[in-house]
Amino acid sequence: MLLLAACGREQAAPPPPPAPKVEPPPATGDYKPKPSPTLAAVKARGWVSCGVNPGLPGFAYADDRGAWRGFDIDICRAVAAAVLGDANAVRFTPVDAAERFSGLRGGKIDILARNTSWTLARDAGEGVDFAAITYFDGQGFLAPKSLNLTSADELNGARICVQRGTASETNVEDYFKARGLKYTPVVTKSESEARALYQSEGCDAFTADVSALASARSVMNSPNAHVILPTVISKEPLAPVVRQDDPVWTDIVRWTVYSLILAEEFGVTSKTAEELAKSSVDPRVRRLLGVEGDFGPLMGLRRDFALQAIMQVGAYDEVFARNLGAQSALKLERGHNALWSAPMPGLLYAPPAR
Repeated sequence: MLLLAACGREQAAPPPPPAPKVEPPPATGDYKPKPSPTLAAVKARGWVSCGVNPGLPGFAYADDRGAWRGFDIDICRAVAAAVLGDANAVRFTPVDAAERFSGLRGGKIDILARNTSWTLARDAGEGVDFAAITYFDGQGFLAPKSLNLTSADELNGARICVQRGTASETNVEDYFKARGLKYTPVVTKSESEARALYQSEGCDAFTADVSALASARSVMNSPNAHVILPTVISKEPLAPVVRQDDPVWTDIVRWTVYSLILAEEFGVTSKTAEELAKSSVDPRVRRLLGVEGDFGPLMGLRRDFALQAIMQVGAYDEVFARNLGAQSALKLERGHNALWSAPMPGLLYAPPAR
């Protein structure tokens, strides 16, 4: 019986052989990033090519003399200063919303700085990378003050102007559908067309990013006759965009932006940067301004790349104030775009330069 019982049992599988021990390769510290073809092209031609909004006061517009000005313009100028040592070594190409990514992928521009929201579909599906958030925005609604509206929900049944090919077009549809409300979209090719149609009462309200609405209102015939409703229906993190196939160029644009943010955090301005590079004993400031460390050469730049950007363009608070804030026609509050460490903290945050 014992023999039969033993025969009826399955034979136990032999234990697996021990896994071979794999030793990790020694850390040599000799990694070198691949050269950036975009950086090489920029240095060879002597200027940065930047795609911008054709006309959005505060962000990108040509003044009466044809000189480009605005928040996004200054971001491009900062990159030119970091890469070439000259903030004026940049050429601006107006691009519309529908063609902005194809123009970047096709090599017509090196950077797209066109109040463009960072979304999953764009990041993963357009062959591009978003370097760093420069402005935290959200979509809102502009309406006549005479209507005495207090919420976007009161726009049920309204005609709403919205620009084609933007995130705003999808966001407003989602907002009304989720609440069981009705609206009639009045779709336009450009922001300026939407603004003109709204002013001529071709629609009852105008929807776009809150910053774009503030910009549009500032150039209307009677700015005080229009209000931006308190309802914000989306998150719109705006960022400069670069091609996905050049990670070093992405780092260059990213750390140029972060350098401006760190400059504000450390109290460095365009007027004090040069002197602080000589006199500051703060290791963070000395690293930022290229006095200590070799961070610029890691990206193929000079050690003082951030110093040049800050000296020639300014820290983030200077760029914001003159284009969007107290020194501008828009008079926007910092809000979410305040530093994380401000008395009224915002979302603005840069990784450490170390």
